Amino acid sequence: MFMLICMKYDVATIIQGYAQGYFLMADENHGLGWYASRVRTLIPLDERFRYPKSLQRVLNQERFTVAINRDFKAVVAGCANRELTWISPELKQIYWELYQTGWAYSFETWQGDELAGGILGIVIGGAFIGESMFYRIPDGSKVAMVKLVERLHKRRFVMFDAQMMNPHLERFGAYPVSDDEYQELLYKALLRPCSLL
Repeated sequence: MFMLICMKYDVATIIQGYAQGYFLMADENHGLGWYASRVRTLIPLDERFRYPKSLQRVLNQERFTVAINRDFKAVVAGCANRELTWISPELKQIYWELYQTGWAYSFETWQGDELAGGILGIVIGGAFIGESMFYRIPDGSKVAMVKLVERLHKRRFVMFDAQMMNPHLERFGAYPVSDDEYQELLYKALLRPCSLL
């Protein structure tokens, strides 16, 4: 992974950056920068997507309901609420501006009136760029992942970019792609007008 310095963070510049395959992160001193990776992680939107059998039982119980943008700020706060976070106060504000201009979304699970978990992402054409996820109630974010993949597939999205691999994503069938493969898919995705709503 490598970093590019850029001092300009208006909405148009940010969307242009993501459309070129970069993503924003803050360092431990809250300094914001553009990052790129030679290997990217994608969540499959086809039959390669999988999840643990125990999660199927949770889905069958229908304990959670799904919503989009019901409480965007709470999802961003939940994603940033960890000991080490790359979501700085400045980045929170950027996400809010992206949300207000129709680029950023929160895909949420709720248990009654309580936010159970959620996924924060940016939508550009047929690309869903997952920024972060969190849960407050066990299985909240896992159910959000399954339901989001179902929705992206139904809405004919080209890709679900998870940026970096971790063991949690691997359990859902996440797989690595080279930067060349990623750029090719991203180009296709940008040409396809898709809507999450």
